[in-house]
Amino acid sequence: RLKQEIEREYHVPCNYYIADFSHLDQIHAAANMLACLDRDVAVLIHNAGVFNTKKLFTDDDIEEVFQVNYLASFIINERIKEKLKQQADARIIYVNSEGHRFAIAGLKLDDLRWEHCHYTGLKSYGSAKTAQLLSMYHFSEYFRQSKVTINAMHPGDVKTNMGENNGKIYKFFKHLFINPSARSPQLSAQALYYLGVSSEIEGVSGKFFNFTTEEIPAPHALDPLVAEMLYVKSLEMGKLS
Repeated sequence: RLKQEIEREYHVPCNYYIADFSHLDQIHAAANMLACLDRDVAVLIHNAGVFNTKKLFTDDDIEEVFQVNYLASFIINERIKEKLKQQADARIIYVNSEGHRFAIAGLKLDDLRWEHCHYTGLKSYGSAKTAQLLSMYHFSEYFRQSKVTINAMHPGDVKTNMGENNGKIYKFFKHLFINPSARSPQLSAQALYYLGVSSEIEGVSGKFFNFTTEEIPAPHALDPLVAEMLYVKSLEMGKLS
């Protein structure tokens, strides 16, 4: 339906590819599809996300929030970075979150399975979003001598169905307390559009935006040493090494 709407309203061809990011093989299949495109990837927006109040593991034995919210985007970036670098230009945008600040103790690379630290939905979500920001700085450095930029943005508290997989109590809480003050997805989409095409953002890379306003992330999301260790760990977890 969305494909038909886009083609009808904007008179452009539209294709889609379905992948479940809780499966590494499907992440790699999506990356292959992008890598094999016979045209440029002008704007790549990483928007997949999940929020779990209980600790869950994927069939790949990776904590689900970390795999879907962070590792999937890392794998895709890593797999197509050479293609992007050979293009005239490209923009990568992470739909990140102010929720990265929930990882108050920082990203615990030695406890990504939450066997020693107590798991909560907010801490898990914050850790995954922190990992995404740390990887942004790595890729920003990689693309430094090219016309490829990578940035992250907080879309605001958006009214979506995210988190409604957590049962009736959470769903009731979300609809009663969160959704009434949540923003329309259209507002966040406008911010993404600005970051994706505006000439004012041309050449800007490695930055975090709240909507379209640049902000400084939490200190634990700025650590270059942790970013480098995360890169090595991610290659291993993503079966890229």
